[in-house]
Amino acid sequence: MSARLRLSLGRSFLIARRELIAAFDSAIAPVAIIVSLLFVTTAFMNGFFLAGRVEMASFFARLPLFLALLVPALTMRLFAEEKKTRTIELLFSLPLSTGEAVLGKFLASLGLVVLFLMGTLTIPALLAWLGDPDGGAIVSGYLGLLCLSAELCALGLFFSALARDQIVAFVAAAVTGSALILFGDPRVKSALDGLSDNPHAAPGTRLAEWLSPAGRLFEFDRGVVSLGSLFFFASFTVFFLWAAGFVLDRERE
Repeated sequence: MSARLRLSLGRSFLIARRELIAAFDSAIAPVAIIVSLLFVTTAFMNGFFLAGRVEMASFFARLPLFLALLVPALTMRLFAEEKKTRTIELLFSLPLSTGEAVLGKFLASLGLVVLFLMGTLTIPALLAWLGDPDGGAIVSGYLGLLCLSAELCALGLFFSALARDQIVAFVAAAVTGSALILFGDPRVKSALDGLSDNPHAAPGTRLAEWLSPAGRLFEFDRGVVSLGSLFFFASFTVFFLWAAGFVLDRERE
């Protein structure tokens, strides 16, 4: 690793550290994470005791839409609030590139989501105590959630860079993220396909294949980790990070 790259990454990590400290100083992030953990854990346990199956399929099926709401709540202020308070001018007066700032804030938001996901590890621990769950499927399921979280963090950063109000950034990111996930729902896909008179057009199927992470997450949930799925999430994450940097660069000119 070159000295220049190490210096650039060091600046990004400093921004990430700054954002994490600010998030915990305001108590917003801890409260959001704790409330979210209580909600998803309670919902899973209620279903678990009713079904009596030692597996996490229902957890992995429901969490993507929940993350589509939680992640924007963690990313909405990262650039939008800085614009509103005009501290973004101070941020960019530092010897710091736009890409370094975007990467630092992305790492901070992803770190918060990782803390949330780590908090849910009490569920597989309980299942292991009660029975013999499929450990491979659980590990790959969490990997899928991590990939989705990275994409949603990048998406949230893009809308935070685009908006000047954090509520607008939250709504835009939450609606877009939820839509991308719902495009993969069979009912939504079938309804969208029915809008076209051309049986070969199938807009719902095309949207599900090209844009929705739902199908890729289903593969992870079954214990299948493919390079194609990893590339899908990496591509969207990099694109939204690039888009956030592009918007900020235009504003800096």
